[in-house]
Amino acid sequence: MNTVLSRLNTIFAFTLSVMAALTFGCFLTTAFNDNLAPVHIDTFKHSVKSGYTPYNERSEKGDFVFDLQADLNPLFNWNVKQLFLYLTAEYQTQNNVLNQVVLWDKIILRGNNALLDYRSIKMKYPFFDDGNGLKGHDNITLSLSWNVIPNAGMLPRIYGDGQTSFSLPIEYSNRQM
Repeated sequence: MNTVLSRLNTIFAFTLSVMAALTFGCFLTTAFNDNLAPVHIDTFKHSVKSGYTPYNERSEKGDFVFDLQADLNPLFNWNVKQLFLYLTAEYQTQNNVLNQVVLWDKIILRGNNALLDYRSIKMKYPFFDDGNGLKGHDNITLSLSWNVIPNAGMLPRIYGDGQTSFSLPIEYSNRQM
């Protein structure tokens, strides 16, 4: 005969199987969304300073202010819990073929307004180069990317549809780092 414990175990196993199937169905309904949105970025007040990092290494620090506009409301559906946004600067130097630096980030939860219209935003994180690659650099590319955090499914990393390139001045700023 089946005991009460074996019957409870059967019911529990069946419930877990059904929940796993429903979670997989949840994932499939939104797995093929492209999660793209147009982004507009402008930069101004560029400067470069020479000095030392907090680790006593000689380096350069770039500084600028940016405007950011994007409508990320269409990215939210019933399977999206939050968006993790981050602004990266990419550039090339003699020492490194590809440098990527995260300068700003933000978390947008479901239910919050995802219409971004930021003006004169300062960088959240410092823009250090591990040498002398920033002064006079003429091709620094800013792009906004985001991770879609779903309730169930994969964590895609999406590059925003729109980026901007700018150059830094050829002279150091008078201010210290």
